[in-house]
Amino acid sequence: MPTLCRPHVAVPEHVVTAEETLDLARTLHAGHPQLELALRLIANTGVRTRHTLQSLEATLKHPGFEERNLLYEKEAKVRLPQVIETALGHAELTAPDIDMIIYVSCTGFMMPSMTAWLINSMGFRPETRQLPISQLGCAAGGAAVNRAHDFCTAYPQRNVLIVACEFCSLLYQPTDLGVGSLLSNGLFGDAMAAVVVRGQGGHGMRLEHNASHLVPDTEEWISYAVRDTGFHFQLDKRVPATMGVLAPAMRSMAAPHGWDIANLDFYLVHAGGPRILDDLGRHLDLPAQTFRHSRSTLTERGNIASAVIFDALDRLFAEGGTPHGGQGLIAGFGPGITAEMALGRWAAPHQLGSAAAEALASGPAPRTCPPLTVVGGRA
Repeated sequence: MPTLCRPHVAVPEHVVTAEETLDLARTLHAGHPQLELALRLIANTGVRTRHTLQSLEATLKHPGFEERNLLYEKEAKVRLPQVIETALGHAELTAPDIDMIIYVSCTGFMMPSMTAWLINSMGFRPETRQLPISQLGCAAGGAAVNRAHDFCTAYPQRNVLIVACEFCSLLYQPTDLGVGSLLSNGLFGDAMAAVVVRGQGGHGMRLEHNASHLVPDTEEWISYAVRDTGFHFQLDKRVPATMGVLAPAMRSMAAPHGWDIANLDFYLVHAGGPRILDDLGRHLDLPAQTFRHSRSTLTERGNIASAVIFDALDRLFAEGGTPHGGQGLIAGFGPGITAEMALGRWAAPHQLGSAAAEALASGPAPRTCPPLTVVGGRA
């Protein structure tokens, strides 16, 4: 059964505090007719610190979309290899053991994808499959987990590397003065993450079921306007209300498998903002402590888009995980509005079955599976 191993998450060195964000908003938008509302919304995000690729002074400058995208590519190539190597180490694998790379990012564009550069630069085999995901925004981390799950279910001896790279600060648009844009300027942070899904062996979250759900007629609620100056993030105030639809969707996903979505041992949920977590907890009748890992990510790093669920997962690992066999949920929410959800059980390393423990100790299984031609089946 596929196992989502421990991720590695890294953030850039520049730190922006909540106080700096609020002071900056007061300075830059002193005459804004809705400044007090924007300040209140920013303060209510619960974000205390965020990390940015550049200094605050450099972030506020807009040198043009081309220069920003070149910076995205340059910095990703410099920073990602170490993140990936650490994640491979957590999974006790090396680059040649990987059969597919899923790269998720919505804050920069490359073609060929970053996957091609990684294969050429880090020792991955030329046969490694590539799956770039660029238009699912914050939901892309969950989608990557689910596509890796599907792949490893079809080919149980294969392994997938997921890489998330989100430099949200490169999307700052000084001319966007709507309240939603001002809120976004105080919410999003930069981060990179990598994690391996092992087809066999490993410890972490054993993936059992996955599902997607699209909330009808919400395409414009989270979106990009693509203009000469780059990507302009657009956020509708109705977004938090979608938990009233997505909570029942989670119940519907879990029920056929005999799982009670409101009675799991761990929850790793995208932290789009505190209202999302509060409403989800209310609809599922769960205490606030349930989403402590997601809340910690939001507080310390802001909304880091597709990397949020991996940061929350890393915090669960740091906490020691759950008892062996504990049931859990991973859920990412993003444009569409789309939810990508996965259910699984915690596999503690010291309680793995003998076959699994042996596989973990000896590394990847022999590659005796058939050629990858048609992928069928679903967990």
